[in-house]
Amino acid sequence: MERTLPIGIEDFKKLRENNFYFVDKSMFIKELLDNRSEVSLFMRPRRFGKTLSLSMLKYYFEKAFNENGAELDNSSLFEGLRIMEAGELYTKHMGQYPVISLSLKSAKQPNWELAYNCLTDEIITEFDRHSYILESPNLSPADKKQYQEMLNRQAPAAYWVKALEFLSRCLKKAFRKNVIILLDEYDVPLENAYFNGFYQQMTSFIRSLFESALKTNPNLEFAVVTGCLRISKESIFTGLNNLKMVSLLDVGYSEQFGFTQAEVDRMLQYYDITERKEEVKAWYDGYKFGKTEVYNPWSILMYVDKLRLDRDALPRPYWANTSSNSIIRELVERADSSVRQEMETLIAGGTIEKPVHEDITYEDIYQTSDNLWNFLFFTGYLKKVEERLEDVTSYLTLAIPNLEVKYIYQNTILDWFDKKIRQKDLSGIYSALLKKDTQLLERELSVNLMETISFYDYREDYYHGFLGGLLKMMDGYTIKSNRESGLGRSDLLLLSAPYDGIAIIMELKVSDTYAQLEEKAEEALAQIEEKQYDAELKLEGYHTFIKYGISFYKKLCKVMCR
Repeated sequence: MERTLPIGIEDFKKLRENNFYFVDKSMFIKELLDNRSEVSLFMRPRRFGKTLSLSMLKYYFEKAFNENGAELDNSSLFEGLRIMEAGELYTKHMGQYPVISLSLKSAKQPNWELAYNCLTDEIITEFDRHSYILESPNLSPADKKQYQEMLNRQAPAAYWVKALEFLSRCLKKAFRKNVIILLDEYDVPLENAYFNGFYQQMTSFIRSLFESALKTNPNLEFAVVTGCLRISKESIFTGLNNLKMVSLLDVGYSEQFGFTQAEVDRMLQYYDITERKEEVKAWYDGYKFGKTEVYNPWSILMYVDKLRLDRDALPRPYWANTSSNSIIRELVERADSSVRQEMETLIAGGTIEKPVHEDITYEDIYQTSDNLWNFLFFTGYLKKVEERLEDVTSYLTLAIPNLEVKYIYQNTILDWFDKKIRQKDLSGIYSALLKKDTQLLERELSVNLMETISFYDYREDYYHGFLGGLLKMMDGYTIKSNRESGLGRSDLLLLSAPYDGIAIIMELKVSDTYAQLEEKAEEALAQIEEKQYDAELKLEGYHTFIKYGISFYKKLCKVMCR
């Protein structure tokens, strides 16, 4: 029986016990033990398997007990996985440590009080998971009293900023063994707090929570922290000299998050859909971690699952719906002419070069456009093509990874353009149209073109959409696109109420050179007459016709009227 794909399954035990399809990333355990630092911070984009990886670490290392106090053996979860073949040097660590596992990704509340309560709820849940240690004779009455106060949410505020350190101390006493701490998506509450206006409060809390648990904690065996962005040590990890950061630029661990080509090939073969290999690659491949190219695992799972049920399913932007994409909106809305030009280059399949800023805070994001580009890179919206060093500064050549991410840019630009049009005074364009003022129309259209971001490589459909967007707000007129009339279809029609009887017919052309603009505008105007685009409109009662031939060359245009 064909195994089900683990859509949304982030618990390693549930995935393995229910025989879901599993891409074996268990050698992450070996690589972690081989290269272990006291605290390791892994930065990867959202939905690239960080939560499942930490869940796997928890089940591998934890000395766990059931509700009756009996010790659990989780070794069966790893049967058949590569880590079991790595040797006794690695398997001897299985089930040997107390583990604190905490996810911060649910802290997405609109104000500080709700976010703080959400985080403390998560901490309480982890205290409750380990509440069996209250039976341990190794804990003092004072420890048990404080532990119970935290379980009941009766502890003072000062206790919560040191909650993880206290829990690790209690576990060390109970087990007589150092503790492993796993912290997932540490930067989610920081990002949420920044965009909701309580960044300083959240930063102070997270800094204190992390410092007490990760800095000079004698009860710590090692810690693994995951996130999307590398927050500067000065803002969160102050004085944490035992921290090893693993970013998208590092070669180590490059295959442990995301799917490699070989892993995707095996999955397509297993589900007998190898004929879609190139389509899958174009849409979901293209990310580069270190020197390894990887696929977006969330999108691969979603798409392959659709293909299992419908062999004619088309690729879709599954990753686009997993976050707010607010940073791209901010980039588009804040873009000056140079940034707009760079975005057009990227969407057309080109590259841009930017200096690398790995240490960044959310407060730095909008200081320069370079910071925004860096943020887009580290969050997965751009990929590294090349890297070079000039003096002491690293420069990255960046590109859009794949068609899925290109879709996110395009949709964001369309939403921005639509919003911008609604805020603009376009009465000058509308008046010029009705008065046949071609010079004013040319100027106004060119000004608006300069302010837009093209993503159609200046094809006719780009100008069609641009002009249609501008004219759809014209009061008293209905816009029609590619309506059949006479011997063909005119590009755009603006129709008044039938009793006014006014019809504006527009035909658009794209010129290969600036010198051809006038010739192409004349050609467009002649086509309106030759194809008799007004014939059907006359039968509908329209009697006043304004005919425009408009040609475009990049962000310039020529308007002719008859």
